[in-house]
Amino acid sequence: MKHKRETSDDVLTRRSFLKGSSGAVIAMTLPALTLRGMGSRAPQTAVKVIYVCPPCGLDCDKLTFDKPSACPVCGMTLIERAESSAQLNVQKLMEAYNVPGLSLAIIDNFKLASAQAFGVTEAGGTTPVNTRTLFQAGSISKPVAAVGALNLVERGKLSLDDDVNQKLRSWKVPENEFTKEQKVTLRRILSHSASLTVHGFPGYAVDQPLPTLTQILNGGKPANTPPVRVDSVPGTRWQYSGGAVLIEQQLMIDVTGEPFPQLMHEIVFDKIGMNDSTYEQPLPPSRTPAAATGTYANGKPVAGRWHIYPEMAAAGLWTTPSDLAKLAIDIALSKQGKSNRVLSESIAAEMLKPQMARVEEIALGNEQHRDRMGLGFFLGDEMRPDLFGHIGDDAGFQAMLLMFADSGQGAVIMANSQYGIMLGDFLLEQIAKEYGWKNYVPSNRPHPHQLA
Repeated sequence: MKHKRETSDDVLTRRSFLKGSSGAVIAMTLPALTLRGMGSRAPQTAVKVIYVCPPCGLDCDKLTFDKPSACPVCGMTLIERAESSAQLNVQKLMEAYNVPGLSLAIIDNFKLASAQAFGVTEAGGTTPVNTRTLFQAGSISKPVAAVGALNLVERGKLSLDDDVNQKLRSWKVPENEFTKEQKVTLRRILSHSASLTVHGFPGYAVDQPLPTLTQILNGGKPANTPPVRVDSVPGTRWQYSGGAVLIEQQLMIDVTGEPFPQLMHEIVFDKIGMNDSTYEQPLPPSRTPAAATGTYANGKPVAGRWHIYPEMAAAGLWTTPSDLAKLAIDIALSKQGKSNRVLSESIAAEMLKPQMARVEEIALGNEQHRDRMGLGFFLGDEMRPDLFGHIGDDAGFQAMLLMFADSGQGAVIMANSQYGIMLGDFLLEQIAKEYGWKNYVPSNRPHPHQLA
């Protein structure tokens, strides 16, 4: 069966939430959420109720209305704001942001302190999300794959600083005038400083032909992205590249002779109990009942439930917040020499050491606190030197991971909606307050309607 192709009106600009905008700071503060009992709501008193637009960064944040409706400025569903200190219900926020389902994990003192789930797996459906519901992780796939690559470095199968063409067998980085002296290395790939092209990937509808990894790297049919090429001298600047991560994927396959999903299970997932995680694309039938359906910003479900991402290391991870929390905790403990199940203390420290002092996209901070880049992970600035994390955006899915390596605090949020990061920013601020994150700074991402 052929699915109707989505129009540009259905889809937000990919990774639009990464672009920083000092002019998009949220203008109003809503009543505090109770995150240790997020589904509950405080007793309501008989007070007058007014309606407001959810935090969106536009001037409509300041408007109030006496009846429920859609905001006349941005079109978002208005939410109640009682004139008392009544608490705001998470489900109400999800309705306002057009988020059918959400799952989160809160980390405190290097332990999973809370895992909670809200809403349904598909817009208009009745199947509830639970803590084992699978979501697409988007670009959080990249740092998870980086953990696998660094495990192979530790075992001597890969080198961080050698020319990757020395180990690549199935495909080679095409040489050009930019690679005469400086080469593409794994360190540069993981830190997005290899000067490689192709920022991200839109994925493939479930009824479309799927390209091989080499076809994607070469930009050959049926691939839907250009070829991955070096377009400036490697090592001279930061340039986010999903295409670079595909070279990492091919490199890992070539040096081990194993399919990428199987390899990642062996060297990462199985070692730390990430039993609900897989890079398999397409998702095997045995796992599809547990998977959420992607939802665009306008509330429409993704045709065929989700897109397929043969670009596995860059965008193809299916997982849960609890599984990602296990990984974040293990990396933080490895940095302190308290775990070596996947990475040793030295290689974990190298992963979380700044490789690039400033990046041009915002994942963890804001305009005043710009992110740095480690190996696979974005890092906090000098005020938050132990912070690492990433955000992700696949068709109809968004996700966020933040972890403070020294205090053992963090959170993972995943949603089957392209408003997931916007809602996640608000939730993270509340989590940070309730759990006492000392150095958390809120993001100031632009309102997505400005970019649609």
